[in-house]
Amino acid sequence: MTTTQNNWQRYCAVLLAAGTALIGVACVPPGGSQSSDADQDEPVDVRHASGDICGKTTQQLFKACGLAAREDAQVASANCLNLTNPQAAEDCISAAEEARDGAVEECAIVREARDQVCVKLGGGVYDPVIDPKNFVAGITNRYTPFPVGAVREYEKQTPEGLETIRIEVLPETRKIMGVTVTTLRDTVKLNGVLVEDTKDWLAQDTQDNVWYMGEIVQNFENGLLENLDGSFEAGKAGAKAGFWTTGAPQVGDFYRQEWALSVAEDVVEVLDLDSKDPGVPFSGNDVKVLKVRATTPMSPVVEIKYYVPGIGFVLEVKPATGEVLKLVRYSN
Repeated sequence: MTTTQNNWQRYCAVLLAAGTALIGVACVPPGGSQSSDADQDEPVDVRHASGDICGKTTQQLFKACGLAAREDAQVASANCLNLTNPQAAEDCISAAEEARDGAVEECAIVREARDQVCVKLGGGVYDPVIDPKNFVAGITNRYTPFPVGAVREYEKQTPEGLETIRIEVLPETRKIMGVTVTTLRDTVKLNGVLVEDTKDWLAQDTQDNVWYMGEIVQNFENGLLENLDGSFEAGKAGAKAGFWTTGAPQVGDFYRQEWALSVAEDVVEVLDLDSKDPGVPFSGNDVKVLKVRATTPMSPVVEIKYYVPGIGFVLEVKPATGEVLKLVRYSN
């Protein structure tokens, strides 16, 4: 098998032959060393994989992340070769190397976060069983009631302006992995301008667990569709369902909400079943508010979320920034 190290050595020869050495660019392996964990790109033989599967999955993703960072740097350096100004070419390659090093560092941060998830989940395989016979029509979970026609409207003040979110339960359904799913339309606007238009697909099982079966995300920039980043569908391209909410949450519960590697990997931890934290909208003294911690190993953002029985998600706080998203209006 051809290794990244060998590829880079051959690529360096091309750079030198092209005269790159004349502008003082050192040709060194990505990351500046002869080998690293991310350079060892031999895949795990899944036929014999055992033991800490979660940890092995994390390690494979780390290797893939490192290879992607190096490949991006190689492509960028190839573009640099086609600059006629020697100083511009040198600056270009330096920028490519800096971007590569930053990306490799981020790979290590994500690996550590995934390792922490594995510690809480254990080392087993993540392969939830989805049997259509175990699912019911509609979403009636007390913490996420989503009858058709229900609307939830939220507001958040950000450094960029006022963010508004509208979630509507649509009458349309479809089947994912043989399960009939409920469709939520989630639109996000910043200062009145659409920045995201998403359809979430949920299904509830006979134990009142609400499964997150996928989403199609449309991200907009200046009024134009930019990308579909974050989209996934259970049963396709390795993606699997996770719990949107559980039927009988207990303090300490920790579960995957999404599973689409390097696309959507949200995890949730139950912190409290009767939170008395101030500022929770639509909650009275006798209401038992569910409090959870939501995050993803793909980014350091932590969100504390609150759910009021009969209404659902009412408040989100980001401790790192102090940003607060509140439910301001709802109808069932």
